[in-house]
Amino acid sequence: MATLAERLGYAAETPLLIVNCDDLGMYEDINAAVIDSIEEGIASSCSLMPVCPAAPQAMRLLQDRPEVPFGIHLTLVRDSPQDRWEPLSPKTAVTSLLDDTGLLHTFTPAGRAELLARARLPEVEVEFRAQINAAVDAGLAPPHLDLHCLADGGRADILDLTLTLAAEYGVATRVWLELGRQKARQRGLPVVDHNFLDSFALDVGGKAARYAQLLHDLPAGLTEWAVHPGMGGEQSRTIDSGWRVRRTDYEFLISRQARELLDQEGIVVIDYTTLRDAWVQAGPTSTEQ
Repeated sequence: MATLAERLGYAAETPLLIVNCDDLGMYEDINAAVIDSIEEGIASSCSLMPVCPAAPQAMRLLQDRPEVPFGIHLTLVRDSPQDRWEPLSPKTAVTSLLDDTGLLHTFTPAGRAELLARARLPEVEVEFRAQINAAVDAGLAPPHLDLHCLADGGRADILDLTLTLAAEYGVATRVWLELGRQKARQRGLPVVDHNFLDSFALDVGGKAARYAQLLHDLPAGLTEWAVHPGMGGEQSRTIDSGWRVRRTDYEFLISRQARELLDQEGIVVIDYTTLRDAWVQAGPTSTEQ
């Protein structure tokens, strides 16, 4: 049986890497860093959050750069109580997704648990469609879907819904927990071979050295990094407790060291356009339950 690398047109021993910048649209400082990390650095794609305040600016940036691959960062939670993120759907249509203030739930253990206990799947679908269509209606063509903060949707039925929407829209989906990957593979859908990296899990101190080691040790097959670049300017430091994570990600992604390591280790950086084509070829199996 062909390996995933071979299915994607590469030799079996090739280390493949998706470097995806999450959180495009959260605020302007992130937008600038994400675009720079792709155009000047080693990042290969990004994920747009249509519910966030800087999403209109982010969509204009993408409209001006049709060569930049991006996904829809499907969002059911807001990062902090200070965020005023609302659904794109009419609130009356998605009441099970809202907290007592009429906003998306805050991503705390309690907020996450309440959302996943209350969320009605038809309302999740309404909101997911609204977020996808916000980009499509702007003339943009995302090659993948992924989920903000909720690994594989947080519930099996939410992951199934996302896979079904991916088949309908002709896109791929980020799937990274083991059970989700098994489900996708049973449907003939290509997903990462190796453990997924969320850059918020890395220590800020010594991050460049850690990234360098990860590239040195990158195995054959497909790996994905979800990185979170930000400029680390005044806006970031005022509103974002994770600004140091974002700034250190940005510094490595645009560094000469990162580019040289890719060359030295023979790593091929791809984006979700390649996976999308394989998902589309898998055909109707992607909607089987």
